[in-house]
Amino acid sequence: MAALAPLPPLPPQFKSIQHHLRTAQEHDKRDPVVAYYCRLYAMQTGMKIDSKTPDCRKFLSKLMDQLEALKKHLCDNEAITQEIVGSAHLENYALKMFLYADNEDRAGRFHKNMIKSFYTASLLIDVITVFGELTDENVKHRKYARWKATYIHNCLKNGETPQAGPVGIEEDNDVEENEDAGATSLPTQPPQPSSSTYDPSSMPSGSFSGIQIPPGAHAPANTPAEVPHSTGVASNTIQPTPQTIPAIDPELFSTVSHGDIRLTPEDFARAQKYCKYAGSALQYEDVSTAVQNLQKALKLLTTGRE
Repeated sequence: MAALAPLPPLPPQFKSIQHHLRTAQEHDKRDPVVAYYCRLYAMQTGMKIDSKTPDCRKFLSKLMDQLEALKKHLCDNEAITQEIVGSAHLENYALKMFLYADNEDRAGRFHKNMIKSFYTASLLIDVITVFGELTDENVKHRKYARWKATYIHNCLKNGETPQAGPVGIEEDNDVEENEDAGATSLPTQPPQPSSSTYDPSSMPSGSFSGIQIPPGAHAPANTPAEVPHSTGVASNTIQPTPQTIPAIDPELFSTVSHGDIRLTPEDFARAQKYCKYAGSALQYEDVSTAVQNLQKALKLLTTGRE
C-alpha cells in the first residue's frame, strides 16, 4: 500500500486524540486493521470536539482521506467489512498487549517497552468504543493499564523500584496528562533483566480495589509490543503455566433446543458474536476465553437466554 498523505498539524483542541493517532501510525505496517480503527476513533472523537473551526475541519478532512484510503486497501478484510470480526480483532489485540505488560510487571521486569504496552493497551480499549459501549471488564482493564503505566514511569523517572503486580491504585493519577508515559519510544536495545528483588508469586493475583485483572498466566507468542530479540544478552524466559479450563455446564451437552424456544435476530447476532470471539481467542491460544464464549453461544441457542 502506498504511504498515506500526511496530516496537517494537530489543532490544540485535538490534544486528547494525539496518542491514538500516534498508535495508528505505529501500526500502519504492523497491523493495518488496528491502524484503521485508531484513526476511526480519532475521527469520531474529533467530530464531537470541534468540527467547525477551520483548522479542525481541515484536519478532519485529511484524516477522512486517510480512512477512505485504508478502507479501500482493506476492502477484502473481514475485520473491516464486519463489525463483529473487527471488534473481536481489536479486543483480543488489546488484551494480548495488556497480558504481555502484565506478565513483565509481575516478573519484576520494568522497562519502557512494558510501560508503552500498558499505555497502548489502554488506548486500544478507548478505540473499542467505536463498536459501542465498553464492557465493565474492559473499563477496569483500561483503568488499571493507565494507572500502571503512570506508576511505573514515575518510579523509574525518580530512580525508585516499582512494586510488581497489583498493589493498589491511586485515583488521582491521570496518565493522559503524562505524555512521557504514553509516548515513550520502543527501546533500541533488548530489555535487560531486572535486578528487582520483588517476588511476583508473593503478590495477589485476584483483585484490588474491586478491579479484576487477567491472572497473567503466560505471555502470548508474538506480542504486539514486538520486544526485540536478545543478542547475546542473557535473560530469564517465562515458562508458560498450564491454562485453567473453565468447567463446562453439564446442561450444555444437550444441544437440542426446546421446541418452544423462539430466537430473535438479535439472539442470532449475539451467538455469532460469541463464536467470532472464540475464534479470535484461539488465534492467541487462549483456550479459556474460547471455551467461555462458545458456552455462551451454545446456551443462548439452546435456551434463548444468556
